[in-house]
Amino acid sequence: MIIPVKVRHPRIVRLLWRGAVYYDAAATMSEAVRTMMRMDAEAAQEAAAQADAGFLWDFWYPAIRSTEIRGQKLVKAMLLEVPLVVGRTSEGKVFAMRDSCPHRGIPLSYGRLDGKVVECCYHGWRFDACSGQCVEIPSLSGQDKLKVERIFAGHFPCEERDGYVWVYMNSPGARLPEKIPAAPALTMFSDKYKITHLSCELPSHIDHGIIGLMDPAHGPFVHQSWFWRKRGSIHEKAKQFEPIPNGFRMSPHSPSTNSAPYQLVKKITGEPVTTTIDFVLPNIRTEIDQSGKMWFSSRATVTPVRRDLCRIDFVAAWNLFFLPVWVFRIFGKIFLRQDQETMIQQAEGLKHNPRLMLIDDADRPAKWYFALKANLIESRRTGAPMAHPMDGPVTLRWRS
Repeated sequence: MIIPVKVRHPRIVRLLWRGAVYYDAAATMSEAVRTMMRMDAEAAQEAAAQADAGFLWDFWYPAIRSTEIRGQKLVKAMLLEVPLVVGRTSEGKVFAMRDSCPHRGIPLSYGRLDGKVVECCYHGWRFDACSGQCVEIPSLSGQDKLKVERIFAGHFPCEERDGYVWVYMNSPGARLPEKIPAAPALTMFSDKYKITHLSCELPSHIDHGIIGLMDPAHGPFVHQSWFWRKRGSIHEKAKQFEPIPNGFRMSPHSPSTNSAPYQLVKKITGEPVTTTIDFVLPNIRTEIDQSGKMWFSSRATVTPVRRDLCRIDFVAAWNLFFLPVWVFRIFGKIFLRQDQETMIQQAEGLKHNPRLMLIDDADRPAKWYFALKANLIESRRTGAPMAHPMDGPVTLRWRS
């Protein structure tokens, strides 16, 4: 039972009042501390979860096509399970921010872009698009002492290359390095060329997408067609590989004699065709084909969206006068669809966690990839130089 007591002495009243104020302040402070601790714990859990996802951080990844950004449109994207909002300032500079307002977490992509500033749709908080720094909180009164400029929304370095918006995904909770390399650029050999882009999603982890990308033995089975190759054309091959920084190279060689397009180029130029194929961490496969003054250059990236979803982004450029863009796109889409259908079927089997195996020599590139990835992570952890799984050039043999 509560007994009301009337206190009339001024000093006692003041003391009780101060005590109530102190109690409220302490309670508020305690709640604030608990909130901060909970947020720190959640951030640590997120970082740990992302680390367990098998992603490689501190690299450039293509987020969206440049053509998706028109005017002051804000576009959603996701890389390495990080939600992003991407746009372009009135000066034409692309930017990428974490798609979450630091105030209440509502996606900033629901807001609007005003030239240089992204405004949250919930409370109107405004952030500089190119730095993520808060520039205005409309609800603040003249008595508030909150330093708005100390508040930042998540922000990532962003560049445009070859028709893509690239985003540099630094490790969660880590500061950006002092020097960031330029985003990857497709190799060109003349000022005049044709270029096209293709993409498709794969319902698989990034590792399965990448080793499928570099697999040399699936061609006669997955990509059987009248215009490319037939199953009956399988024969033994021998290719030399050599180590390169963060990756490996299939040394310049003559492409398969059972691939009709290469033979056509050879007849037109009267000179041999040479092919060079590189794979470089975290996810880039490039191929350059040359015959005389004719050339074809392509880059395929397997971009991790989520741990169960990745995306192939393919760009190709060439100066082959006889190859229109629309023709290449028809056949390119066929190839990607064949790979996509295969990965969908593989995902069905992987749901049951079967035991898997890699063989020599056809699967040696896959083994190199896993070793490169593990060695890079270990190098970053210890600060020691990264060990390369290849001691020098090696010749691999397989049938395809």
